[in-house]
Amino acid sequence: MSTLATVATFAQNTVELEAADFKNSQAATGAGLAYGLAAIGPGIGIGYLVGQSVQAMARQPEAAGMVRTTMFLGIAFTEALALIGFVVFILLKFA
Repeated sequence: MSTLATVATFAQNTVELEAADFKNSQAATGAGLAYGLAAIGPGIGIGYLVGQSVQAMARQPEAAGMVRTTMFLGIAFTEALALIGFVVFILLKFA
């Protein structure tokens, strides 16, 4: 095999490796962005929910138990959205 053919083969393998690395880096970037965006909504929602619950408990302390229970249910359902986003992140990362 000539030196020119060896250099051409090496250059072709390098380009293929760089393309694979580029694809992997783009997939990781997209997956991270997807999870970041998926976590913003539940974060805002949980903050708003807890703030409103504290206001409700301050206005009517006798209803604090019911408000607290409802708050924790709302937090659990809102957090489920973030977990779904995390699952999508994992699927994009490894698929």
